[in-house]
Amino acid sequence: MSAIVKRSVAIRGHRTSLSLEQPFFDRLVAIAARRQISLAALIAEVDEARPKDANLSSALRVHVLEDALTFHD
Repeated sequence: MSAIVKRSVAIRGHRTSLSLEQPFFDRLVAIAARRQISLAALIAEVDEARPKDANLSSALRVHVLEDALTFHD
């Protein structure tokens, strides 16, 4: 089991923190690379699309899962 790592990122001009297990973070980096966008841009997209009562870290995990169910790389 992977430990949760807390990270700080800047999205849309403000700093926010997120807590993700390393495999989820690694997949986010891979998704951003595949889409040729920055990690911050990907996180901002997920942040913008998530329900306002949803936790950003949880929304990022769901995004990774949805991507894994769609793309097999």
